[in-house]
Amino acid sequence: MSTEMKGDELQNGLKPKPKKESAKKVPKEKKEVAPTGKEVKKETKLGMTIKKNDNFGDWYSEVVVKSGMIEYYDVSGCYILRPWSYAIWEILKDFFDAEIKKIGIQNSYFPLFVSEQALTKEKDHIEGFAPEVAWVTKSGNTDLEVPIAIRPTSETVMYPVFAKWIRGHRDLPLRLNQWCNVVRWEFKHPTPFIRSREFLWQEGHTAFATKKEADVEVETVLELYRRIYEDYLAVPVVKGIKSEVEKFAGGLYTTTVEAFIPNTGRGIQGATSHCLGQNFSKMFEIHFEDEKGERALVWQNSWAFTTRVIGVMVMIHGDDKGLVLPPRVATVQVVVIPVPYKNVDSSVMLDACHEVSQKLESAGLRVKEDTRDNYPPGWKYSDWELKGVPLRIEIGPKDIENKQVRMVRRDNFEKEDVPLDNVAERAVALLDEIQASLFKKAKEERDLCIKEVLKWDDFIMALNDKKMVLAPWCDDVEVEEDVKKRTKGDTGAAKTLCMPFEQPDLPEGTLCFASGKPAKRWALWGRSY
Repeated sequence: MSTEMKGDELQNGLKPKPKKESAKKVPKEKKEVAPTGKEVKKETKLGMTIKKNDNFGDWYSEVVVKSGMIEYYDVSGCYILRPWSYAIWEILKDFFDAEIKKIGIQNSYFPLFVSEQALTKEKDHIEGFAPEVAWVTKSGNTDLEVPIAIRPTSETVMYPVFAKWIRGHRDLPLRLNQWCNVVRWEFKHPTPFIRSREFLWQEGHTAFATKKEADVEVETVLELYRRIYEDYLAVPVVKGIKSEVEKFAGGLYTTTVEAFIPNTGRGIQGATSHCLGQNFSKMFEIHFEDEKGERALVWQNSWAFTTRVIGVMVMIHGDDKGLVLPPRVATVQVVVIPVPYKNVDSSVMLDACHEVSQKLESAGLRVKEDTRDNYPPGWKYSDWELKGVPLRIEIGPKDIENKQVRMVRRDNFEKEDVPLDNVAERAVALLDEIQASLFKKAKEERDLCIKEVLKWDDFIMALNDKKMVLAPWCDDVEVEEDVKKRTKGDTGAAKTLCMPFEQPDLPEGTLCFASGKPAKRWALWGRSY
């Protein structure tokens, strides 16, 4: 699942775009008051101090900390996922877990540790992970006779057991998934969610009697990954197949969903679904007796998505005020905030907030009442904007008098007054609008970053302009390696991101942009994380 990233890659940004002002500001000449009616001392250093387009890397580091998503830990490359981010993982987990169970996949759990013998059995596979494998060499003060690896992935943990469990065609298909952590001891620049030494994921491992069955599952799971990104995270992705150079080590072929970060001009691998073919079953001797009584090797798949999805979401939607959470994954979809004034009974306002919250919860929404009396309303607005809550509801004395509430969207800060009788219905509709709007905006920005070219010079120009480049390719491993060499620089080399499943027409006689050989298909190229 890991992809390449250098320490300064997040520093690249685009020119700032004008942003709309926050929905409501407290006039400077008035003192803000808490629901108790007492004056409150204003807080400082609450919001963001770095603009997204000025220094993307520092902006990202600041937003994931200040929004309450992560806490740094004293082991480099390891991070504490705070409830605000872990809840997003749980929402995605609940969706995916339910969907894979519908197609007959069962959950299980396999050990964290891998024997050296098992790990090194599949040569091509371990070569792809060898630099990242962490080893346990001691127990207390005693050296272990044989080092034990911590799983970077679980093929070599699970497949020796598959060989025991699978004997005949009635034992197939075997379709297992596990939710767990893995360790890859990265020495590149660590970045929360995007590149860490320990991360959470699900990993599916399945075995079939035929390649056809395996192929169907690969496509089915990849579509679930697309839904995670596009339907839940509002992040557009390209579905495609990896090149021979970029496919999973030891596998037959790899399918992928690829995202793109416009601010840095880099692609990012979103999730992968691999057909492993029979390579692993040969190495681990996973045979079965078919219906004819003949001995055969199983066909295998593996597939996974990780907590990286959260980082991609932050990069795509976040702005200069902090996170912008798509409603479907927001821990809190609506925050209700009282806006008190002196000489107004605070209990009346708090009762009104509670009434609204109950209506929203009855409509199935995730709601938070912010009745903290040690912060003024303006401070609370900024706090929840920083955390990315999709919709804010403000209730003041005039709102109560007019039997209405004020709704403020986080994505564009548009405001509207809504009758109390219609508050739940309108909130549900607005959240749907916000979800759709975030995806539409992200897709439009992504599409502007895809450049179709036919010639090498145009390829280089587009690459240097921070674009993903769609170019006709001869599908030659040596040509891809040559492109990497020719584009290598301070910001990294270009490589194939995928060959999109949705291919433009390729007229007969079209030549490869890099080699001049006859082109076989269109490939999406770019620099990547």
